[in-house]
Amino acid sequence: MSYMQRSITKYKAHSVIAVIALLTLFISSCGFQLRGDYLMSPQLKTLHLSSTDKFGELTRQVRQHLSLNKIKLVPKAVKNVPQLRLLKDSLNRRTLSVFPNGQVAEYELIYSVRYQLAISADDIRTFQFELNRDYQDDPNIALAKSRELDLMLSEMRKEAANKILRDLSTIII
Repeated sequence: MSYMQRSITKYKAHSVIAVIALLTLFISSCGFQLRGDYLMSPQLKTLHLSSTDKFGELTRQVRQHLSLNKIKLVPKAVKNVPQLRLLKDSLNRRTLSVFPNGQVAEYELIYSVRYQLAISADDIRTFQFELNRDYQDDPNIALAKSRELDLMLSEMRKEAANKILRDLSTIII
């Protein structure tokens, strides 16, 4: 193999490595995450889901995520079936900035979720987490901002349901 052929081969190898590195950098910088089935403990393949707000959006999202991951939900609490209890979800907001006229320009939305996993009467585990988002308010386009806020809250509830499933998948019984 001549010197020219070796340098072309090296150039191609370096180009392939550079392209792979750039793709990896691009994918990781945009927040891409692999999603799919969560590997749940066999004891958690059947659950009873209870909530203080049976018809709330978080309860609906969690129920949907559980069924998508092939978790069997029993309608009533049974002695040997673990219970997932959604205790409380709340939304608070904190002022981040104001307009010169004193109206709030930007909020930080804080969505808090508290839940329990009761594996048995003696083994009850409580979890709590918060999700934060910045929200810019504009009183001149109140209707559009109201819709944007609703979409943001819905997205936060979906993310909370995903987090609950991720937490459940890490539990070893």
